[in-house]
Parts: sequence; structure tokens; C-alpha cells
Amino acid sequence: MASAAAAFHDVTVRRDGRNILDGVSLEIAEGERWAVLGPNGAGKSTLIRLLSTRLHPTSGAVDVLGERLGRVNVFELRPMVGLASQELADTIPFEESALNVVVTAGYSVVGRWQESYEEIDEERGRTLLSAFGVGDLAGRAFGTLSTGERKRVLAARALMTDPELLLLDEPAAGLDLGGRESLVRTLGRLAKDPATPVTVLVTHHVEEIPPGYTHVALLRSGSLVAAGPIEQTLTSQNLTRTFGLPLVVEQRGERFTARSLSLN
Repeated sequence: MASAAAAFHDVTVRRDGRNILDGVSLEIAEGERWAVLGPNGAGKSTLIRLLSTRLHPTSGAVDVLGERLGRVNVFELRPMVGLASQELADTIPFEESALNVVVTAGYSVVGRWQESYEEIDEERGRTLLSAFGVGDLAGRAFGTLSTGERKRVLAARALMTDPELLLLDEPAAGLDLGGRESLVRTLGRLAKDPATPVTVLVTHHVEEIPPGYTHVALLRSGSLVAAGPIEQTLTSQNLTRTFGLPLVVEQRGERFTARSLSLN
């Protein structure tokens, strides 16, 4: 059996008297690619914050790459966890170049200051930007990029440190149809590459799950509705329970779609 890259053990996160996550238990094994789906307020981004060591649980235990939160120096652990999220994007200085956004991941900082980077670091940064189709934007200020371009730069940054765990929080949010499909195609290629680390991707939409994803977790109101291999778990029944309205899931090839069930 594959070893666990991350695990939640009866995890609850409570804020202002409300459980944002409520008794969640989940194991993410080496080699797996997970999609996490659920409506707004389901607790998806909180789950990502725990995995990225930016948050500790109120109760229960979280293991990340063999280390338990609360017993490990998170600043030593974070370089092994690649993260792309809107929360991170909001902290990046407007004028920071796309290349600097990527290479500063090596120090787990945003905004290049007095850190020392070698030529090999910048070469890797340019290679990753090119892999996501934005190599020609290396010198552009992050704040001047389109939403889709920023998403690609952040994905490149997430891989800069050659992490053991890759976290993508709504990477396709705000993109038009063309931008979404282009990014999903790129993420699908990554998912099928054995060298790509264990990956957890958060989304609201089944259409944004890239090809090659192996597992899915469905969240509603902070609780797990279902979790497991994607073809057995991403069912019409489970999605209906997750979003609270009748839904039909269809699979074509390696992609999924969902639509509301006609009541006529």
C-alpha cells in the first residue's frame, strides 16, 4: 500500500463558534492526484491552508509529508509544499516581475529583497514559466498580467522548489472558457507525469478537474460527503448531496461534466 503524503485525523477547525471543518478524516497517498469539490463555504480553502501549514486544527491531527502540525517547524516544511492560491496572489507586490514571483518561492517569500539567487534558479524559473505557456512574460510586472497569466505564473511558482506536495486552490477561477481549457490541459499533462508530486486541486466545478486525476473529496458545510477513487466517488448521487440540488454527472473520456436534473 502506498505511504501517506498527508492525512487528516478527525480534524475540526472552529472559528467564531462555527465549525469550518467538522471531524474530517482523509488520507492522501503517494502518487495520487486529488480534486476537492464543494460549494462556497464548504471548507475547501481551509483544507488547503492546513495542508500548506498556514493553519493548525482546533482539534484532531494533520500530518504533512510525515510530520505532524504542532510538532514541526513549519518554516522548514513549507519549501516542500508548493502552493498556488488567490490568498498568496494577493500578497505579491504589483511591480514584482513574473520571474521573481517564481524564483522567490525558493525562500518561501513574496517580493524579492536581499535574498541571493543563482543563475540556475533563474533558469529553472524561466523553464517553468515556459512550461505553463508564459515564458515570454518573465520580465512583466505581475500586477499588469491578466487573470489567466497570473494563474499560470502562480502554478509555475508552486513547482519552483521541486516540492513533494502540490496544492492548487481554484487555479481556473475567473478564467474564460479558452483560458480554463488551456490551463486544464496543462495541468492534465502534469498529472500524468510520474515526476509530478502528489497534487491536491480545489474547485467548484467538475469541468475543471484535469485528466489524470485519480481521487476526489466532496465537502459540504465542513464535512466530508464522500472521498475515494474518482470514477467510483464522483457520482450523481454524491454530487447531489454535496451541492444540495439534483445533479447529473457525465464522464466523457477523462473529463467530467455536471448539469442540473430537469424537474419537468
